[in-house]
Amino acid sequence: MKITSTSCICPVLVCLCFVQRCYGTAHHSSIKVTRNQTKHIEGETEVHHRPKRGWVWNQFFVLEEHMGPDPQYVGKLHSNSDKGDGSVKYILTGEGAGTIFIIDDTTGDIHSTKSLDREQKTHYVLHAQAIDRRTNKPLEPESEFIIKVQDINDNAPKFTDGPYIVTVPEMSDMGTSVLQVTATDADDPTYGNSARVVYSILQGQPYFSVDPKTGVIRTALHNMDREAREHYSVVIQAKDMAGQVGGLSGSTTVNITLTDVNDNPPRFPQKHYQLYVPESAQVGSAVGKIKANDADTGSNADMTYSIINGDGMGVFSISTDKETREGILSLKKPLNYEKKKSYTLNIEGANTHLDFRFSHLGPFKDATMLKIIVGDVDEPPLFSMPSYVMEVYENAKIGTVVGTVLAQDPDSANSLVRYFINYNAEDDRFFNIDANTGTIKTTKVLDREETPWYNITVTASENDNPDLLSHVTVGIRVLDVNDNPPELAREYDIVVCENSKPGQVIHTISATDKDDFANGPRFNFFLDEHLPVNPNFTLKDNEDNTASILTRRRRFSRTVQDVYYLPIMISDGGIPSLSSSSTLTIRVCACERDGRVRTCHAEAFLSSAGLSTGALIAILLCVLILLAIVVLFITLRRSKKEPLIISEEDVRENVVTYDDEGGGEEDTEAFDIIALRNPSAAEELKYRRDIRPEVKLTPRHQTLSTLESIDVQEFIKQRLAEADLDPSVPPYDSLQTYAYEGQRSETGSISSLDSATTQSDQDYHYLGDWGPEFKKLAELYGEIESERTT
Repeated sequence: MKITSTSCICPVLVCLCFVQRCYGTAHHSSIKVTRNQTKHIEGETEVHHRPKRGWVWNQFFVLEEHMGPDPQYVGKLHSNSDKGDGSVKYILTGEGAGTIFIIDDTTGDIHSTKSLDREQKTHYVLHAQAIDRRTNKPLEPESEFIIKVQDINDNAPKFTDGPYIVTVPEMSDMGTSVLQVTATDADDPTYGNSARVVYSILQGQPYFSVDPKTGVIRTALHNMDREAREHYSVVIQAKDMAGQVGGLSGSTTVNITLTDVNDNPPRFPQKHYQLYVPESAQVGSAVGKIKANDADTGSNADMTYSIINGDGMGVFSISTDKETREGILSLKKPLNYEKKKSYTLNIEGANTHLDFRFSHLGPFKDATMLKIIVGDVDEPPLFSMPSYVMEVYENAKIGTVVGTVLAQDPDSANSLVRYFINYNAEDDRFFNIDANTGTIKTTKVLDREETPWYNITVTASENDNPDLLSHVTVGIRVLDVNDNPPELAREYDIVVCENSKPGQVIHTISATDKDDFANGPRFNFFLDEHLPVNPNFTLKDNEDNTASILTRRRRFSRTVQDVYYLPIMISDGGIPSLSSSSTLTIRVCACERDGRVRTCHAEAFLSSAGLSTGALIAILLCVLILLAIVVLFITLRRSKKEPLIISEEDVRENVVTYDDEGGGEEDTEAFDIIALRNPSAAEELKYRRDIRPEVKLTPRHQTLSTLESIDVQEFIKQRLAEADLDPSVPPYDSLQTYAYEGQRSETGSISSLDSATTQSDQDYHYLGDWGPEFKKLAELYGEIESERTT
């Protein structure tokens, strides 16, 4: 099969021919190129084909952007098996087959039905096959071929980065590179001149130029001055087809700004200036401004101002405001119209950043003359001193003169001046001032120890113009007098060891004085001469404002006396000298051998006997064991039951305890109380039988007669006296208790002691009338009454 094409513009652009084995054929095929045939290499006259190759392929080309009404013819497929009888059918498959490219299955003609764009797709890969129309069997093997889209000049150059903004220093040399611009063309750079771009300048001449091949923009003039023109707009064109007629073009704008260099010196608009300054201007305040102009910008316009000469150099100063680039004129000294009415200054302004390339344009500085006129104003009074310091003694009488301030009117009118002190509402007024003379006096008694220094503000005003005020500070120092006696610096805790030796220093004391240094130290310490000599302690003045406490004797004992008191006297060095008395408290404590205090409490007395801690613990344990044994013994004895009466014949006093007031009849068996009630029924006195009495007792009949003649109270007193005087008191405690209720009461006794011998005639029937709460009580006493009746 052979391919022919009529759409190729250049007949030398053909594909490499190849021969393939024809599927199902055994005959030889030959190439027959009818149109746009492939040229043979020079020196060759024919192409030799291998046997059984029936396909010969050329590379197809199709023009892009075809706008004709009919489909564009691409080429033709032909097989050697095609005899022209229509038995061969051609099939086209691959990219765009059936949509972009169509084939006549009988003739093999290929057409393009759509307009193609090479910039979107450069080529298409398709497959061709020849089959038998009747049997649908392939006559040739399927082969692949390419259809390339041939470029035409349909894309103009474009500046993808434009528009451009760029700067170049002013006064640059001619030919200084500014910027390189680049335009791109989407056409095929390998085919023709469609993508060959040439640059040219459409706007911006004669200031700038552009290289036609590289697109580099350069300055075209010498000494381009920013102050004359700062901004330039340059239009650059890029044209393809190497700039020939018919080529497409694109353009961009380059905005060029000239940057500043220091090529202009500062200049004062005037050579002479005049400034009015009132004499009341404050020192340090700004009184005027001056400015030199500089056509440059930024740091190239920075300048500094200075006073180069003039009679006001010592009175005025100038500084530079970096923001406004102005010279600020300030006052260094106060002005006085009456002394000098005008000043002259020569002021210079100079650039701070110099460019030596343009030094030939200098000098980069300028000078001008400034005349300052001093204005006369009505000034406030002026004090003779900027501040005053005065002194006065404390405790001075009210009305004592402290000092005098003086102010005068500086103007030629010399008005009278009045004075007064500025006080706040809450201030205590310790001073006043004479409004005419300025004399300051005290209004209260001053105490240096309370306030050693006073600061007051004195104001002066003119009589003619009270609104003009001036102020001055007056410091008043209160001088000290010796009005405070010395006293101990603090409360001292003085300790003396029990094992101290005579002459041993046990403590050092010091003193303080509220008065000033001149009336305070040096302090003298001594004992009161009017008191007896202390046998235990003494005082030694160390002559350095301290004193030492010394012992007079050996050894102290806390058991004898644990605290001592030592009265002392202290005097200061003032004139006249003042003294005070104080009493030191000295405690006696137990100390270690090295003098360290061990304890000052009473529980440490056993330690003074030389017992160690271990020995004390052992003794304490022994004491606890003994106490435990005693408690156990007492507990065991109490657990045994003993009769209340040891013997019927032993009528010694016994303690009988009753915890209730009724029903005590059974308890009377322990002791017959009748003997106590009736002295005549008592037996004769019996003494202890375990010892022999040493006194002679009275006969029995005498005792009985005595008992019959006295009452119970006398009987109890007698028994008490006998117990106190009994020489045969046993070695153990014996408690003898006698109680006397007094004379018989008319209402009778409520005691139950005689209930065992006397029957009660009380009627308890009324208990039944007391209600249900006393029902049980009525029943009980009702039963008792019935038993008695029975």
